[in-house]
Amino acid sequence: MKTSRFHKYLLPGLVFQSAVIAGGYGTGRENIEFFLSLGPKSGLAAMALSTVIWSAVCAVTFEFARHFRAYEYRALFKKLLGPTWILFEVVYISLMLLVLAVIGAAAGSIGQETFGLPYAVGVTVVLGSVAILLFYGSKTIERVFAGWSFVLYAAYATLFIWSLSRFGSQIGEMLSGSSIEGSWVVNGIQYGGYNLACAAVALFAVRHIETRREAVSAGLLAGVIGILPAFLFYLAMVPHYPHIVNETVPSNFLLEALGSRTFQIIFQIALFGTLIETGTGMIHAVNERLAATQREKGLELPGWARPTVALSFLGIAMLLTPLGLVDLIAQGYGTITWGFIVYYVIPILTVAVWMLWRAGASEKAG
Repeated sequence: MKTSRFHKYLLPGLVFQSAVIAGGYGTGRENIEFFLSLGPKSGLAAMALSTVIWSAVCAVTFEFARHFRAYEYRALFKKLLGPTWILFEVVYISLMLLVLAVIGAAAGSIGQETFGLPYAVGVTVVLGSVAILLFYGSKTIERVFAGWSFVLYAAYATLFIWSLSRFGSQIGEMLSGSSIEGSWVVNGIQYGGYNLACAAVALFAVRHIETRREAVSAGLLAGVIGILPAFLFYLAMVPHYPHIVNETVPSNFLLEALGSRTFQIIFQIALFGTLIETGTGMIHAVNERLAATQREKGLELPGWARPTVALSFLGIAMLLTPLGLVDLIAQGYGTITWGFIVYYVIPILTVAVWMLWRAGASEKAG
């Protein structure tokens, strides 16, 4: 069956965005820590830099994966880094545990603030849903990610348009009254760097891509697809700067400012879905790596292994969730990002580009 343009050009970006969004991005907390805390205009500059990094790295990653048929991170990084590929896995799993803890903390906070539920209920519902979804494998995960992404875009577009109609004049005033200064370059690199772990999550969707043009186009689009909801959310937060900076769940602050309890519930349900997507995507990448290792031995990964792996990681993450959403994002992400820059961003933009150029030259010579 012929693969559709949607699967080639859009699906990898939608999987990337689904994996990126809930590690603090969906609640707005990452938007504040890395962008809005710098000031309205500096935050936009940092966000633009992150987008350029995402698009460039995703474009090279998708083409590298396509060319060498490396559709899970172990195969890709063994080809890219040789014996030191395991260092990427150490950093990746460290980030995954942190992200799962953030997801649990976000779910607990949203459940408390929006629905009045005990903190543990939100944590259990989201992390338990991740384990269930992982049981069904790649095809189901692709369908859920693609479908829920459209739900998410609708929710964010509604939030932005509604905020624009209520506070639009203040957005312009805040942006024109600020300047680009401070550590926007560092923050843009940091945010772009650690979130690129989610490009590794999207590798299973790269199987649909057949040509270099498709791979590069899908990668460039992935950066834009990944950042667009954050951009809309950022503009909606600008009128409330600097008061919103201290909010644990900024999305709740925005929704309460709009004054609609119904939309608040709808938006938070959509956000719960993104929390499940991100947790699923990050653990699914590990399961795909384990399945590939088993295939090399002539074996199949048992059906019980996928949810077992998921529950093991989720159990560890639940021990970290009591640290709270703000501390997990502020202290954890800023530290771990440099590992991804060293073991992923720099090699993919140098070694991988050289390897692809050399392979292309050899093909022309032949």
